[in-house]
Amino acid sequence: MSNDLVVRGRAVLPDGTRRVDIGVRDGRITAISDTPLTAPTVVALTPDEVLLPGLVDTHVHVNDPGRTQWEGFATATRAAAAGGVTTIVDMPLNSIPPTVDPAALATKRAVAAGQVAVDVGFWGGAVPGNLGRLRALHDDGVLGFKCFLAPSGVDEFGHLDPDGLLAAMTEVASFGGLLLVHAEDPGVLDAHAHTPPGRDHAAFVASRPDDAETVAIRRVVDGVRRTGARAHVLHLSSAAALPLLADARDEGLPVTVETCPHYLTLTEPVPDGATQFKCCPPIRGAANADALWQGLRDGVVDAVVSDHSPSTRELKLAGGGDFGVAWGGIAGLQVSLPAVWTEARRRGVALDDVVRWMAHTPSRIAGLAKGQIHVGADADLVAFAPDEPWTVDADALEHRNKVTAYDGARLHGVVRRTWLRGVVVHPRPDAGPHGRLLTRGTHT
Repeated sequence: MSNDLVVRGRAVLPDGTRRVDIGVRDGRITAISDTPLTAPTVVALTPDEVLLPGLVDTHVHVNDPGRTQWEGFATATRAAAAGGVTTIVDMPLNSIPPTVDPAALATKRAVAAGQVAVDVGFWGGAVPGNLGRLRALHDDGVLGFKCFLAPSGVDEFGHLDPDGLLAAMTEVASFGGLLLVHAEDPGVLDAHAHTPPGRDHAAFVASRPDDAETVAIRRVVDGVRRTGARAHVLHLSSAAALPLLADARDEGLPVTVETCPHYLTLTEPVPDGATQFKCCPPIRGAANADALWQGLRDGVVDAVVSDHSPSTRELKLAGGGDFGVAWGGIAGLQVSLPAVWTEARRRGVALDDVVRWMAHTPSRIAGLAKGQIHVGADADLVAFAPDEPWTVDADALEHRNKVTAYDGARLHGVVRRTWLRGVVVHPRPDAGPHGRLLTRGTHT
């Protein structure tokens, strides 16, 4: 079969990294060859570049519609492409309406249509008001359901109490779905809410202690054991939960776990009043980050995704640096890969492992056939220069609001080119929106 495109050079493949020719036709990989292939367009990577599969970021708050001034599909997907991410999955909250029924999903898809630079899937929400009716969203193509065990931060997306969590798990298990859980326990949070944190990040961390996560995660594991539901623990911050997650894995329970770049690369002490570092659960200490890295190596933590949760500058810096007032969320979609790779490189972790954690595994958890370079896969590819240093300039990022905890960070690893189904979507600004809206059952 003739090819439209050949990309030649070192590539991260499922069986390791080696020099190959990748043949592409009609947006799919047709050949992986150790001998030269031909095509009208042949792109030879430079000696300092390596070809990666497009990353899959399954934890992105696009906030569109309703809070488009916080991000939006156009800016979020351009930032993704610039960061080597070719598939994102949009979270159901912070948009208005939240994605808690088929009508809201249809609204969100209509808003996204025609303006996405990369492929986009959607999570649904499990909230007190839609329990018993989740199957309709599942049938309409959401990839799974997100719930909170503590207040979400927005009034229109309520959290589940223990009975609600079990009800959601039972319902999701009945049709083979996936429940994603923001696992912080409201009782523990309430018990530590007596002292407002003010400008002191350490006080903010003390208000959301490790126990908030461990108590909630234990409830999730118990629920999985009782109902047989598949559950995914979102944005693990506390390494204190690793032993109980390892026990769940050893027991054979269908529980998967993600962590985020900011928990692996940013640690205390956070400067006083630097609310661009505020997120929930919080960034913790260096020893905690060390343990999370070990959890990834051991396979207890499955994936690394951004939890990109931006807001306007006014909300992110509200209260003059008061961690109790400012919006909680890290804007990091575009810099996730270089941030994680920089720290991995320092720790002697291979790029192949980073790709597995940030591409193939999140894709597998979401039920998508993305995140690997193999024959038949979509030609979602990234030319990455792993050794090139650069400094993050928030103003130069594609994010709508130019506030990020990574501003000024010295990183290694530059995304030089991103292809989506064989079409360049970065850095060509005139490429146009080439992304597709994914549904459960497609690309599986």
